[in-house]
Amino acid sequence: MSYIEDVKIRKILDSRGNPTVEVEVYTMSGGFGRAAAPAGKSTGKHEVKAYPQGEIDAGIKYLKERLDNFIGMDATEQREIDHLLHEIDGTENFSMLGGNVAVAVSLAVAKAAADVLGLSLYQYLGGIYASNIPKPVGNVLGGGKHAINGTIIQEMLSVSLEDDAWNNIYANSLVHKRLGEKLRKRFPDLSIGLGDEKAWVAPLDDEEAISLVVESIDEVKEETGFDIRPALDFAASSFYRNGKYKYHERELNEEEQIEFAEKLVKDYGIYIVEDPLHEEDFEGFAELTKRIGHLAYVVGDDIFVTNSKRLERGIEIGAGNAILIKPNQIGTLTDTYETVKLARENGYACMISHRSGETCDTSISHLGVAFGCEFIKTGAIGGERIAKLNELVRIEEEIRGE
Repeated sequence: MSYIEDVKIRKILDSRGNPTVEVEVYTMSGGFGRAAAPAGKSTGKHEVKAYPQGEIDAGIKYLKERLDNFIGMDATEQREIDHLLHEIDGTENFSMLGGNVAVAVSLAVAKAAADVLGLSLYQYLGGIYASNIPKPVGNVLGGGKHAINGTIIQEMLSVSLEDDAWNNIYANSLVHKRLGEKLRKRFPDLSIGLGDEKAWVAPLDDEEAISLVVESIDEVKEETGFDIRPALDFAASSFYRNGKYKYHERELNEEEQIEFAEKLVKDYGIYIVEDPLHEEDFEGFAELTKRIGHLAYVVGDDIFVTNSKRLERGIEIGAGNAILIKPNQIGTLTDTYETVKLARENGYACMISHRSGETCDTSISHLGVAFGCEFIKTGAIGGERIAKLNELVRIEEEIRGE
């Protein structure tokens, strides 16, 4: 039987050493599901609240006082479970329960239901047609809010496009290694470090950094024969102040920022460009998409925050042609699915994504396959990132019957 018998919640550590929540769900027939919530540092202001006032302990206490609501519910009734999470919170942005608590419960329930049925999570959610393995987008060099003394552009990434999960994740790791070698040669007297997502951090100008990343990609591409492309996550809201985009030695207005992003795409063959403008600039996103949408994926993260209402607004004016999907931005599996469904119906590509503060939970690997996402964004290396990438290899083996 798939009826819920018990729900447990605890604090664990994320990859930055900060507390986060982990939830376990048990069913009467022995089904079990466990899920942990990640934490973002570069967050969109329209995301649901990660935790209520009083932070993680307040969120845990709020849930524990209401756990009886879940006992006896059918774990396979995901929409009802997620509706209950909204109901017991009572706000529009999970400011009483916390989106991280809600998403951990929601995903743990789904895993328990899958376990009852003897299915992997991707099979349970996606059915027999869930067979596409998203291409990994690996962070190899960064700055912004993820690192100190790095580039202004937050992430520079490698995208391997082979039709094989292992080849793709290995190629991205080779790009990361090659870039590290180049940085150590460039700065022989410096100890080159790693940021929150295990991307390299170095005192480089943004374009100089992009050039090094592209050079590393091209070399690995030639050696492996794999199609590998560069990608950027500007996280532009993080350096947008008083109507200007503030780089190390210059400031750009909206039109200049659009021109700069367009130039980078054309000059360096950028395949994916994420959050090139701040989180309220739907019109700027639309203009940039008109200019480069035929050349690159223009991805909205902070502007959409996995929220179907904000995505609808973007669709109306053609803002972007792809969306980043982060379940804890919206709080439940059902809300996440509704946003993915809307994106799919309107021709937007989907990129399921980690957060900068991560755990070894592999849910997003399964969601990426179940939802048919084109891409999965995570680090190129690092235990909590590799956990998700290695899971893709296992899923692919299962799909191929190997």
